[in-house]
Amino acid sequence: MTVHRSQTPELWHDPSVRTADRVAALIAQLTTEEKLAQLQGLWVGMNSAGGDVAPHQHELAGDPPAWEDAIRHGLGQLTRPFGTAPVDPAVGARSLARSQRQVMEANRFGIPALVHEECLTGFAAWRASVFPSPLCWGASFDPELIERMTARIGATMRSVGVHQGLSPVLDVARDLRWGRVEETISEDPYLVGMIGSAYVRGLESAGIVSTLKHFVGYSASRAGRNLAPVSIGRREIADVLLPPFEMGLRAGARSVMNSYADIDGVPVAADETVLTGLLRDTYGFNGTVVADYFSVSFLHTLHRVAGTLGEAGALALAAGIDVELPTMTCYGQPLLEALQDGTVDIAWVDRAVERVLRQKCELGLLDADYSPEAPHTDIELDPADSRAVARELAERSIVLLHNRDGALPLAGGQRVAVVGPRAHEPGAMMGCYAFPMHVGVHHPEVPLGLDVPTLFEALEADPAGYQVSFAEGCPVLGGSDAGIAEAVSVAEQADVCIAVLGDKAGLFGGGTSGEGCDAADLRLPGRQEELLEALLATGTPVVLVLLVGRPYELSRQLDRLAAVVCGFYPGEEGGPALAGVLSGRVNPAGRLPVSFPAEHATQPSTYLSSTLAGRSEVSNIDPTALFAFGHGLSYAPATWAEIRLAGDQDWPTDGTCTLLVTLGNPSDRATSEVVQVYLSDPVAEVARPVQQLIAAPRVDLEPGQQRTATITLHADLTAYTGRAGQRQVDPGRVELRVGASSADIRACLGVDMVGSRRVVGFDRVMRPEVDISTS
Repeated sequence: MTVHRSQTPELWHDPSVRTADRVAALIAQLTTEEKLAQLQGLWVGMNSAGGDVAPHQHELAGDPPAWEDAIRHGLGQLTRPFGTAPVDPAVGARSLARSQRQVMEANRFGIPALVHEECLTGFAAWRASVFPSPLCWGASFDPELIERMTARIGATMRSVGVHQGLSPVLDVARDLRWGRVEETISEDPYLVGMIGSAYVRGLESAGIVSTLKHFVGYSASRAGRNLAPVSIGRREIADVLLPPFEMGLRAGARSVMNSYADIDGVPVAADETVLTGLLRDTYGFNGTVVADYFSVSFLHTLHRVAGTLGEAGALALAAGIDVELPTMTCYGQPLLEALQDGTVDIAWVDRAVERVLRQKCELGLLDADYSPEAPHTDIELDPADSRAVARELAERSIVLLHNRDGALPLAGGQRVAVVGPRAHEPGAMMGCYAFPMHVGVHHPEVPLGLDVPTLFEALEADPAGYQVSFAEGCPVLGGSDAGIAEAVSVAEQADVCIAVLGDKAGLFGGGTSGEGCDAADLRLPGRQEELLEALLATGTPVVLVLLVGRPYELSRQLDRLAAVVCGFYPGEEGGPALAGVLSGRVNPAGRLPVSFPAEHATQPSTYLSSTLAGRSEVSNIDPTALFAFGHGLSYAPATWAEIRLAGDQDWPTDGTCTLLVTLGNPSDRATSEVVQVYLSDPVAEVARPVQQLIAAPRVDLEPGQQRTATITLHADLTAYTGRAGQRQVDPGRVELRVGASSADIRACLGVDMVGSRRVVGFDRVMRPEVDISTS
């Protein structure tokens, strides 16, 4: 049945009328209960999900309201109709359409709900494509490819009636022990912003509302623990954590999700200076702010800054949270009672309702001809073109960390022992927000729903004709001596051993990486290091393949390993992509978005550090990375022919500086290089990082080709937060360090910045202009 709106549409149904006028006319007709309904989410099936997919879900689920009662005044959002339990896509689309019709029929004005889903590595639904994880995006250094990926994700979501995606994660990795490092893009804010804004552009191009999260500070938690307090200075927040969000907003993101954290004791969910003063007044954001799941309730239950759920709702609403997710708790009856007794200003409600209805209006949900009808054709959530993009990104992101004496690529026809807990497990290719690992693990009776070849299967099918054998050796956690002995026996009979080790993605202790799966140290989990030592002792050359959600310490084995390849979580096409790299059909092109620590290094520690954070004679701890940020090898490395500034130039503090880098490819195969440009500021008003990435164009080179990257850097890219708390550009000498990684600098070019000090803001230039020409 189709919902028919009035034959003489009200003003708010008319798309030819200005959005602000449509929304104002509708708000004027709403009762207080109807207004509050637009600020509420509803999670149908939350109690029957089979396991927690949100923090403290089992404690806060409670008895759900009857569906008819929940929607009788309308509904703001429907939570995860596809991402709560496995559902056939066609059945899910029809069910969602039916729910929308019921929502529209139940309220006086026929207002549908906005539907949101998770989509970090693809639409989080059964049988939907699983793309590589965010660390892979960072390793690709390829924003155009990420934009193509998310355009595919968005089109899939839109085809079944979803309106909003709860991605991307723009937290900058600060402590590698944190379980959610796997969801971050990088430890560098420029790379996070460059890739994250590409994600936004792709998703928004498909008509899906992208949601920047977690605003702000979440990744800087003490000791790398999930949902822990944050104690950092305002300068670190301004110069490290906020720039990716600024870039994401400028890319067109229409929603923001708050951080769970409290910063210096103030929960972000109750902090008006962050969610209104900074986000709206300074940045000019006019979209919606949605609560991270249960974060409004947490003001009462965890942070203890509110005595009741009503007080929690009042704090969040006043701070600037427009919609309570995942379901109606504080913004329901508790907030209604607070309004009725006068402790909450109705103006706060009106402010939030205006934002919610404006977004629904912009999505076409208030138009007279809107219909929630499901598509009548077959629904394919993992089409061939999506798999092709997944393969391309997986291949682009695999990082060759170490290759002693040209051990890789493997010669054809060899006897290859494929060993390890990640070698023959489809889940090894996916992170904790991929549907099979996020929801599917709670439904073992349901098939995976996707073709996800393991590395063992991919090598077995490889055209190079390998003779492949397999042994697990040990699980990710636990295991027996007998299992390790079996793996040793298999390795001894091979020409080469591929040890596939790493993480099991999971939630809240259900894995070794993922939300709530933090690490006490950075040794490989369980008995995997013991397995690796046993394999090395056989004398068979060992190639280590890492399928991980974070970097691990490899110092103790590195000099004995033939090669090391890092795939992070490369998605559904990761197995064939890795096989392509190992066989040599694919030239590895990934570069590390996060540093790999050396033995005994302490956390938190990233390359983005001031002088005092580096190695020194006054500390016995050496934080120097084993593999530096930006590192990555190639079978056909590019040659660096020339690095120079354009002319004998000064750099105006309100102008640009132009850098030219010429690369060549003398080999007989295509190759690729990332030209990494780091700024070093020898004298500043505050202690700054020794070097910080400000440009990183990828240059692809055909055999025999030479190309020049012309990189125009605006002075705004040198800005930092000074003592006065304002972001400033200083005159004086700076150094541009150009190279293949943060530790492989090919040239250092000094340049004088001339002019007066400038204060810059949200509208500053945040990306270089790049032109790549063929010589």
